[in-house]
Amino acid sequence: MIVDVVFDLPLPHPFSYRVPPNLAVSPGQRVRAPLGSQTRVGLVVAAREGEERALKAIADVIESGPIFSGAQLELTRWIAAESLSSWGSTASALLPPAPRAPAEVAAPPPDQAGRAAEQPELFTGGDRELRLLRRLQEEVEARHLLVVAPEIDQARAWADRLRAALRVSVVRLDSGMPDLDRWKAWMALARGTAQGGVGTRGALLAPAAAPATLVLLDEHDPAHKPPGPPRIHSREIMRERARREGSTLYLTSATPSVESWWRAEEGEIRRAADGPSPWPSVSVVDARGMLRGEPLSPVLRDAMRETLAAGGRVLLLVTRVGSAMACGECGFVVRCPDCAIAMAFSRARQELACRLCRRRHAAPDACPNCRGRQLTPLGWGTERVEQVVRAQFRRWSVARHDADSRRGRGVASASGEGGARVVIGTRGALKAFVPRGPSLVGFITPDPLLNLPDLRAGERAFSFLWAAAERVAEGGRVVIQTQHPGHYAVRAVADQDLAAFYKPELRFRAELGYPPFRRLALVTVKSRTEGTAGGLAESLCRDFRALGGVTVYPPAPVGRSPRALRWQIVLKGGKDLPARLAPALAPLAERRRGRRGMIEIEMDPIEFI
Repeated sequence: MIVDVVFDLPLPHPFSYRVPPNLAVSPGQRVRAPLGSQTRVGLVVAAREGEERALKAIADVIESGPIFSGAQLELTRWIAAESLSSWGSTASALLPPAPRAPAEVAAPPPDQAGRAAEQPELFTGGDRELRLLRRLQEEVEARHLLVVAPEIDQARAWADRLRAALRVSVVRLDSGMPDLDRWKAWMALARGTAQGGVGTRGALLAPAAAPATLVLLDEHDPAHKPPGPPRIHSREIMRERARREGSTLYLTSATPSVESWWRAEEGEIRRAADGPSPWPSVSVVDARGMLRGEPLSPVLRDAMRETLAAGGRVLLLVTRVGSAMACGECGFVVRCPDCAIAMAFSRARQELACRLCRRRHAAPDACPNCRGRQLTPLGWGTERVEQVVRAQFRRWSVARHDADSRRGRGVASASGEGGARVVIGTRGALKAFVPRGPSLVGFITPDPLLNLPDLRAGERAFSFLWAAAERVAEGGRVVIQTQHPGHYAVRAVADQDLAAFYKPELRFRAELGYPPFRRLALVTVKSRTEGTAGGLAESLCRDFRALGGVTVYPPAPVGRSPRALRWQIVLKGGKDLPARLAPALAPLAERRRGRRGMIEIEMDPIEFI
């Protein structure tokens, strides 16, 4: 017998091996096979009769049988094609770690014809998790359950929560588990001795018998599409799996991705009705002409004094200093005239650049709108805010919670009895207030987020503002200091109105052909030789332009030097963009193999460097 094997490497095709008489091997099974001078773990994707003595032989099997069913194997092939990635790397990222010694494997659930798939259902609102749990309690007796969370801590918490609420065996499948325990949990789900599994991205194809109940928590979270394989959003994998299996898919989100909201409007997703959700009082402070030398407006300062005097706790949220240029007097932001996103400012070169179309020009000395002289990157760092707060609120204990502060110190002081009354931090500081949220959340300014040089700037700012408002203790307050008090992301949070954000955001995306109306691809060209990457990128651009039907933005170096070792190209096209690019990329990879260059493709990128 001859088998085709794929490996966890950026290789475009499988390799053929002969199977020794003492081994039983079939598609979906993991094996060890020689590749070059090493023996590597690979996945068998096809088998056929025949004998070719010139072929190398499979060295051993990892498990006694397939770990992927035929349907799962086909789904990994679809994922690889849709993300223009290696089949082997894609499949490897969606499997548990291989045991060191050959192991007895539980057969994956058999492939089923699959009933007609239901529409995925989207849960929003402050009570979304309670409504989801009630739905799962209704279905737990009839179906297996698979829940995918964006982070390990959340997966751990949900596993405990489901065990208590559903009273069934639920296993953890996330990478926070020891490798062997994770493999055993996968087998328990395959055998049916566990009714449910909870994990992160690596569990997206865990063997819950179809038709199953699939859940994607916080579907908008960027952690559902981190760098590396599988180079596709968890949401898209879950939707395709549910469609093929006839499984039920539930999505949860406080602030759905623009893609999911649009699908709900188009009838592709059903949005569950929200229950009543408490909301804090939200004050929007017009910060134009303020915040240059003082991070606290009179409104925020007074709110802090009132909250502290009443025994409450305060969280001041700081976003990183922005790279866009904003006028401190009128709030004007310098945007690309073609792409309508903020242009990134380089202080070293005194230059503005669009990260999408790569337009560049010198930074203006004065505001083009009001001719004011306060046109600079806007924002405050956590350390500077901490110094001001300590000076003005000497009576109260203050802690800082950010990446630079000592790990755990901010969390402990914020959550412990008698701990810090004022915490200054970035988004992660929201998690410090458990179980009770702060009485007051003050945004020093969300403007660096609103003005990110990225088409998703408004979406990210809106998600951050909404998440903070949801965490505020009952009867609490939010103060937002901003130079853009009329921005629809800010107003939607103030009014607790999701639709008030998505309607103008979708109009903006549609007018400029941004996702979800068009698809994007980010091509990165790397080289170890200075100057080579730029030449390869220019050559690639010519090839892409010859395809037709694809918008090719000019290539640009990652960094300052035109002789940089990395260059990037942004492409825009329709739903068929992966299929359109694939035939062109295969020969390109072969032709340039000897030119010390490497090409990486990121379909549907969620951020641009």
